[in-house]
Amino acid sequence: MKRHLAWWAARSSVGDRIARGSYTLWECRTDALTAWVRAGRRDDLNGWRAALGPMARLLILGALAYAVWAVVRALPWLMWLLAGWWLRAAWKAGHAPAEDTDDTPADGTSSAADREALRGLLLELMGEGSGVHLRTVLAHLQEHGQWEGRTVTDLRLRLARLEVPVHRSVKVGRVPTWGVRRRDLEAPSPAATQAASPASSTAA
Repeated sequence: MKRHLAWWAARSSVGDRIARGSYTLWECRTDALTAWVRAGRRDDLNGWRAALGPMARLLILGALAYAVWAVVRALPWLMWLLAGWWLRAAWKAGHAPAEDTDDTPADGTSSAADREALRGLLLELMGEGSGVHLRTVLAHLQEHGQWEGRTVTDLRLRLARLEVPVHRSVKVGRVPTWGVRRRDLEAPSPAATQAASPASSTAA
């Protein structure tokens, strides 16, 4: 009985990892394609002329999708290669985030320190800009030997745990995608506001 339960648990964990990885891949691919299509819009034009770029890019994506469908229809065995590639990529992308551990002190000291360190890094990467893309932050971390094999979704979840607001359409260099805005970092965090509230009421 225990052997059967262990076998079922192993299958469930594998399925969960592939499902999680598939969702991550789908989200990353759709976000990247959406940002690429939106980047074709020209800000120096108005009306339908400004939309010519995104329309052209949509036609390119449609043509590529039709070409893939035609090739797979002519060579059905390619589906096995595509399925194998997707499963491998989903398995790599579906790993459990290392930050999901429950070893954070109850007083929130570690979280506050991590939040401040991350806030400083985000502001540094923004420079004089009004925001920064998560993929830029992830690339910076990986260039310095951190977060190897991690994804933008992992970073987004980490920021959410640290109460750093993340938005889907942060525009940097005319390209909107997942990112963080300067105004959210300059505003006081919810934890800081709650901590300051009792002091203010006492003073009153």
